[in-house]
Amino acid sequence: MAKEQSIATQQFVDIVEIKNGIVILKNGGMRRVLMVSGINFDLKSEEEQGIVLYAFQNFLNMLDFSMQFVIHSRKMNIDAYLENLKKREEQEENELLRNQISEYSEFIKSFVEQNAVMAKTFFAVVPYDPIQITGVATDLLSGLKFWEKKKEKNKKDEDGEQKAIQLNQRTEQVIDGLNQIGLRAVTLNNEELIELFYNYYNPAKIERKELKIAKE
Repeated sequence: MAKEQSIATQQFVDIVEIKNGIVILKNGGMRRVLMVSGINFDLKSEEEQGIVLYAFQNFLNMLDFSMQFVIHSRKMNIDAYLENLKKREEQEENELLRNQISEYSEFIKSFVEQNAVMAKTFFAVVPYDPIQITGVATDLLSGLKFWEKKKEKNKKDEDGEQKAIQLNQRTEQVIDGLNQIGLRAVTLNNEELIELFYNYYNPAKIERKELKIAKE
């Protein structure tokens, strides 16, 4: 049953594999995912807001490809934080401080039970998609299928490397552009991507606590 459910789920997921920090899609496309820092726009002066907007406009205008910005909100997992408080309580020799830590822990537990504490993370998705061949051209070459398959197999790794190079160049361009706005962006590695997509496809669950996404 679990195996059948896993197969059914995979049919709705466009991802084939995650390799070297690159998400490879079923259609041959590739994606890099960047975690981007945020800025408190409302706390900036009117002049500073204008500078940020102008820099962001210039950033968008310099791109010759489309990209995606994603805001991921999720209920925080505070188990590790509560466990740390428990250890501090056990190690504390001062009875007054020990009682204060205990009361604080109970307050946090009660607060989280009544109020969802959300973590908000910002991502930028940089794409590279293969050139699509029209159906007419495919029919004209139908007699050369064997040759095409052999050629495609021999050049698969080379084409993958070239696409990865193009994607990495775009990624560096995006990182540099975001830096000009005052935003720090870092690429997610394999483990961080797995955590991200696990959380994305399991919205009703708390994040996987055994994996830690990149921190600034």
